[in-house]
Amino acid sequence: MLALALGYFVAAKGAQSLQYTASVSAIWPPVGLGIAVLYLAGLRWWPGIFLGEVLVNGNLLASGGGIPLGSLIGQQSGNMAEIVVGALLVRRLIGERAALNRAEQVSGMLLGLGAATAISATVGTVSMLAGGVIQQGDVPTFWRTWWLGDSAGALVAFPLVITWASAPLTTWRRLVTWEGGLLLAAVAILAVVSISINEAATYMVFPALIWAAFRFGPAVASLSVAIAAGIAIGLTAHKQGAFFKHPIDDRVLSTQLYVLVAALTMLYLSVVVAERRRSASELVEARLRQEARALQERHRIARDLHDSVSQALFSTILHTRTAQRAVAQRGLVADASLGHALESIGELTRGAQGEMRALIFELGNEAVADGLVSALNRLAATLSADGGPAIEVEGPDGRLPLDPVVENQLFGITREALTNVAKHAGATTATARIEQRAGLLSVEVRDDGRGFDPAEAHEAPGHYGLQSMRSRAAEIDGTLTITSSERGTLVRVQVSV
Repeated sequence: MLALALGYFVAAKGAQSLQYTASVSAIWPPVGLGIAVLYLAGLRWWPGIFLGEVLVNGNLLASGGGIPLGSLIGQQSGNMAEIVVGALLVRRLIGERAALNRAEQVSGMLLGLGAATAISATVGTVSMLAGGVIQQGDVPTFWRTWWLGDSAGALVAFPLVITWASAPLTTWRRLVTWEGGLLLAAVAILAVVSISINEAATYMVFPALIWAAFRFGPAVASLSVAIAAGIAIGLTAHKQGAFFKHPIDDRVLSTQLYVLVAALTMLYLSVVVAERRRSASELVEARLRQEARALQERHRIARDLHDSVSQALFSTILHTRTAQRAVAQRGLVADASLGHALESIGELTRGAQGEMRALIFELGNEAVADGLVSALNRLAATLSADGGPAIEVEGPDGRLPLDPVVENQLFGITREALTNVAKHAGATTATARIEQRAGLLSVEVRDDGRGFDPAEAHEAPGHYGLQSMRSRAAEIDGTLTITSSERGTLVRVQVSV
């Protein structure tokens, strides 16, 4: 509770330090922080927010800002109602632990935050009017400034907290790369340049924000918006930049609209990118399920043909031979037409049985009919389609000197490893390498995604992929090793040839 109160107070003091005048802040991020904490952790944390508000208003009262105690009490009541109602509305509209990667979640968040901030703006305006801080003619402008300031602060702070809370380690690993550092530098530099030059270049920072949304997702996009907003407000508060040239009311309004447009654009753009990636992943999974069902159906048809038609043809051949022997034993050989008919029946049945065997073999054949390398190339193309990781297959051309059973099991192990990379690792690249030397055939799958603990995953319920890979390797007397770290995973299986 004390840590939350201190964080709320620090956020408020940071906003107050960038005031455009003695009483006007362009945005008010503590509202977004408060709503995000109650949304994530529950309403039982409201005393921390209340204590933070007491510290903020107590500091205002002690500084002699000219705001009556009654107006401060009304302001605090409105702010508390804003945060509690906002947390309840957002949870009701977007559900719990939303990642803000769906359009309906962002729209629900906007509706909840907009309604909540209107409560604070209304109660605060009435409190200031009753305390004589503002005149009746100032009410529309004062309410608008309050509402836009709280809304802009909420749209900067709330998505930033929510998106980073959903997967902090993954987001951090993606950010601490050369591209992440270059992105943050570009956002900061373009934000300074766009505000410092003139009004026509105000939105020069948007290409960097779009880069963040496309390449890094909602979490880094929200961080980039926060950086751009902080720079814009800081420069304006220190009497620099295009916004400072405006009169005070227009100065505040221009800054608030700049922050709102940047936040809304990046939120919806990152949602579009996330939904496209999710659709691509779902498409890959659908293709894999379709291929699995098709293979299962082929095997079923092959079994049915073997158990019914093939057996019936075999029985027909036996009965034909029995009839031929009976004809010979009873001295009916002279009846040439009967003997010829039985011989024709036997030949036609044997021909049909041969064709049926070929059909059953074709239906029951696995994906490695034209070789392991060719089968893996087809699988890689399927998994890499529409936004999947880039998968490269390296191996000798043509068929490998492998028993069909061994080849099928190696393909099954590699398919499971590559599927796990596409579905779970979050990798950008992967390599499947087939090498043959010194009487051993080695198949390796390496990726640059997030790793895992193979021992824990093997023991955990529901992780049947690793169990299947180990079982397949054991059936062909192969050796399976899995090495995983934060930099990626290596799966290697070796068999004697």
